[in-house]
Amino acid sequence: MGGIENVVRNEALHLTRLGADVTVLTSGDRGGTSEEDGVRVVRVGASNAVERRAGVPFPLFSPALLSAALRWARHADVVHVHDCLYASSWAAGLAAAVTRTPTVVTQHVGLVAHPSALVRAVQHVVYALAGRPQLRRAHRVFTVNADVAAFVRRLGAAADAHRHLANGVDTELFRPSTGPAQRAAVRARFGLPAERTLVLFAGRLVPKKGYGLLLEARSPEAAYDLVFAGDGDGGALAGRPGVHHLGALSSEDLAEVYRACDVFALPSTAEGFPLTVQEAMASGLPVVTTDDPGYAPYGLDHEVALLVPRETPALRAALDALVADPLRRASMGTAARALAVNSFGWERHVTALLGHYRDSLRG
Repeated sequence: MGGIENVVRNEALHLTRLGADVTVLTSGDRGGTSEEDGVRVVRVGASNAVERRAGVPFPLFSPALLSAALRWARHADVVHVHDCLYASSWAAGLAAAVTRTPTVVTQHVGLVAHPSALVRAVQHVVYALAGRPQLRRAHRVFTVNADVAAFVRRLGAAADAHRHLANGVDTELFRPSTGPAQRAAVRARFGLPAERTLVLFAGRLVPKKGYGLLLEARSPEAAYDLVFAGDGDGGALAGRPGVHHLGALSSEDLAEVYRACDVFALPSTAEGFPLTVQEAMASGLPVVTTDDPGYAPYGLDHEVALLVPRETPALRAALDALVADPLRRASMGTAARALAVNSFGWERHVTALLGHYRDSLRG
């Protein structure tokens, strides 16, 4: 489960609660169909060898993918594709074209500045050959930030098809701590130090997320510990003093860890407004993240989040200053929570989504 998967999961659950019949076509160790919380989940067998070897999440599907996509595209009124980079997206887009089913696309990211030149080259080829025709054919193209909006326009998405659609966040699950007793209990449960200031990173341990920058930014005499929640190569974290790796967590456990920590930091690249940033804000945490132009549509300011250059010295200075100022942390956390409650929410998101589906059907 990563950011895209969590968005799909929440969209599916909330659409179902509003009466939609939702089928999620995705990968799995084995193929099969099941019902999960009222959502039909169709899994096609896939290998994750690419992710294990290169750190790039790219499932290699069995040949059954296309037949499954065709079957469920015929069943659907609308096909909603999440990101154009993956084989499941290509199959769904092709199936929608064959069955003449209206298609909408949520493009979550643009080109990722991966350290491997080969991976960067493959991205360019895939988006040119598979992404461009899918974006041009879509009735609606949704993006969550300005960078990705520019990216889809360059690939040929029609101006009248493009819409900004912010992801939602569960403000009941992700909520601030009730006080010191709750924070102490959660820290004890996860083996975190009781008295230290804790800076949390949540996400896959892959280069684009910037976890290595956080390790570099923390000096040996820093007045805080780092907490990492996410799967991936944790070898760089092992044995480091003041560093705690919790591994992959369920949404419920992650919500508790947000409440146990003091600051959220995510120096990622090419993401704009990641879901974990919204979760941290809803949890009442001050946020330190990359100064990315993609944040422009959200109007963030220093009262809510610190947007810093993706450089070790700038990140170190921002974290050290925030850790040393508990009053500022509290003020930023309160403002962040208010923004999350007033501007983000899955009900708002899904209501807008249903309207776009209906527009696509009329179109």
